[in-house]
Amino acid sequence: MRLTRAVLGAAAVLALAGCGTGGEAEKVPPAASGSLESLAAEVRCKPNMQTDADEIRQAICRNGDGRFILATFATDRGQREWINDAKDYGGYYLVGRKWVAVGDDGVVRALRGTLGGDVEIGTDHRAHAG
Repeated sequence: MRLTRAVLGAAAVLALAGCGTGGEAEKVPPAASGSLESLAAEVRCKPNMQTDADEIRQAICRNGDGRFILATFATDRGQREWINDAKDYGGYYLVGRKWVAVGDDGVVRALRGTLGGDVEIGTDHRAHAG
């Protein structure tokens, strides 16, 4: 059963990444960089700041594609630790250098067309709790 889940999980990640067994891969621009405000401007949202600290800046954004969280980080390590902790709650993560956007699948795919980056999928362990 574990092998089957691993294969299905890998297939899902490949599908989100634009890879597959047929058809053309979707065009993904190079990953964007910059401040939270500049990233938000690229995807046409006005950030509603939730956290404005030295290590992390986090905002809620909404644009024509939907609602998402946009966060920037002071360090690569801080970003990876945040993502690793957050992925326990499920969701879709668009990851660039020192930034992440979190939303549902459709929103993350749309953002990727503008911001580039890599898609990571979280695992909601709460769904398995009895």
